Amino acid sequence: MAETSAQEQTTATNNSPANVEVDTSFENDSSYGDELSSYTASLTSSVLDYRHENGRRYHGYHDGSYLLPNDETENDRLDMVHELCLQVLHRKLYLAPINKPQRVIDLATGTGIWAIDFADLHPQAEVIGCDLSPTQPSLVPPNVKFLVDDIESEWAYEKNPFDFIHARNLFVSIRDFPRLVQQCYRSVKPGGWVEFQDLDGYPHSEDGSLNGTALETYYNEVYGAFEKAGYETRPGPKLEQWLKDAGFVNVHAERFILPYGVWPKDKHLKKVGAWNQAQAEANGFEAGALAALTRHKQWTKEEVLILASQARADGRNRNIHMFFNFYVVYGQRPEN
Repeated sequence: MAETSAQEQTTATNNSPANVEVDTSFENDSSYGDELSSYTASLTSSVLDYRHENGRRYHGYHDGSYLLPNDETENDRLDMVHELCLQVLHRKLYLAPINKPQRVIDLATGTGIWAIDFADLHPQAEVIGCDLSPTQPSLVPPNVKFLVDDIESEWAYEKNPFDFIHARNLFVSIRDFPRLVQQCYRSVKPGGWVEFQDLDGYPHSEDGSLNGTALETYYNEVYGAFEKAGYETRPGPKLEQWLKDAGFVNVHAERFILPYGVWPKDKHLKKVGAWNQAQAEANGFEAGALAALTRHKQWTKEEVLILASQARADGRNRNIHMFFNFYVVYGQRPEN
């Protein structure tokens, strides 16, 4: 059964009427159990009431607040992105100097793979993964649990805060990053750490080889649609200041190069580039563009697929030296 969201819990607390009227239509414990089962089944149904559109499946809970699919094809790609991030960070799940954390949350956990790996690494920790979609596996370490929640809604974690809050690749997913960072500050223990790993979503090339390509057109059009819908597409370079503004101390920011393809000479960057290209070719171009362009720029499905195909073809051109900037930023809530 999907758990109710932090938003629902907070709303129930803050907006409770002075007197709650009792439903007297059920007169005994047995009928109450039937009513409870019916109600919880309805809640579960609403979470699983996915949107099906243009041949892809999208989340049902808070429908429309996240523009990428949640089907098996996308989940497989997200697991590839997890491996890509491990390659970038030399197999490290995080960089913050945490010490024996007891309570941890992974925001927008996706397939839950980061939370599962972290739980295996820290068996003493209670690890929570929250996401709009209950698409995580059921066979997980005993110290992991998953919640259905919208991290841009009001939280209810302040009275039971975390030692470590982790979030990765929230670009094109969040409308108000500063508010999210402030919520993290309120929900982490004094002395606890928060870490964001995120992109500047727009690609670059040092030699101008990206200019005028279908790849450049793809990202300009797709991110233009996300920005039209109010989403942040370039959080990476802004995270350091957002953490400082929220009150975090000992803030550390590090930038990593994320090539696309195997064009770099450096062996590590070549491997990173290969993983980046692999995840994008695993329907990544289509996944990133379909909902954004059809819902917010009125493109047809066929137009989106043509653009995605052209971008994919350009991505295989080793004369186009595209890369992204990937940022890891962590900070500590002051002890006092």
